[in-house]
Amino acid sequence: MTRISRRIMCIAAALLLAVAAVGASFAVSEAVFAEKSTFALSRYGSTGTEVKNIQTKLKSLGYYNGSVDGIYGTQTKNAVTAFQRNCGITVDGIAGPQTLLYLGLGGSSSGSSGSGKYTAEEVNLLAKVISAEARGESYEGQVAVGAVVLNRVAHPSFPDSISGVVYQNGAFSCVYDSNWYQPVAESAKRAAQDAINGWDPTGGAIYYYNPAKTSNAWMRSRPVIKIIGNHYFCK
Repeated sequence: MTRISRRIMCIAAALLLAVAAVGASFAVSEAVFAEKSTFALSRYGSTGTEVKNIQTKLKSLGYYNGSVDGIYGTQTKNAVTAFQRNCGITVDGIAGPQTLLYLGLGGSSSGSSGSGKYTAEEVNLLAKVISAEARGESYEGQVAVGAVVLNRVAHPSFPDSISGVVYQNGAFSCVYDSNWYQPVAESAKRAAQDAINGWDPTGGAIYYYNPAKTSNAWMRSRPVIKIIGNHYFCK
C-alpha cells in the first residue's frame, strides 16, 4: 500500500469517527431534553401555564389564597412547602415530579392499573388511606372507605384526583397521625383494587364518620345511607 493510500484511509477513518461522535452527542442531548420535558418542574421565579395549574390545584385544596397569575412567587412557594410537609414528601418549595404527582398533575397514566383509569401511584395512595382510615374494619368496610374516596373524585364538589381528595385540607384526619406512617395492610391493597373495579358497598356515599369519635354537628346531620362496622356512610 502506497503512502498516499494510507493517508487517504487515515483521513476516512478520522471522518467516520467524527461523524459517530457528533451522532452520539446528538443522541445524548436528545435524551437529556426528553428527560427534562418529561420531568418538568416549577420553582420560585418560574412563570407559565404549569404554574397556573399548580396554583389552581393548591387553591382548591385550601393551601393557596393568592391570585392564579402563573407567577411562582413567595405565596406559591409557601403553599407548595405547606403541601409537601402535609404529604410527608421532600419539603423544598419546588414543584418537581413527586410534588406534581401528589397534586394530581403528574401527567401520563401509562403506568395505570388494570382499570386503565388510575396510575400505580394513585392506587397505592388509595390503599394507604384505606389502611390508615379503616384499620380494624371488616374487608367490606375497607372497600367502603376506598369507594368514598373515588365517589369524591367523581363529585363536582371535590378535587378531581385521588391525591387531591386525600390531601384536601381537613378531609382525612389519618394523614396527620401516626397511622399514616404504618405499613399498608395487604387487605387494604386488595380493597383499593376492588373499589376501583366498581365495588361500592356504601351506595354512593361521599362522607363517613365514626359516631364514637365525631362530635361535628354538621357531619352528624348528613343523611346516613349505610352503616358498616364502626362507620356511618352519608350523602
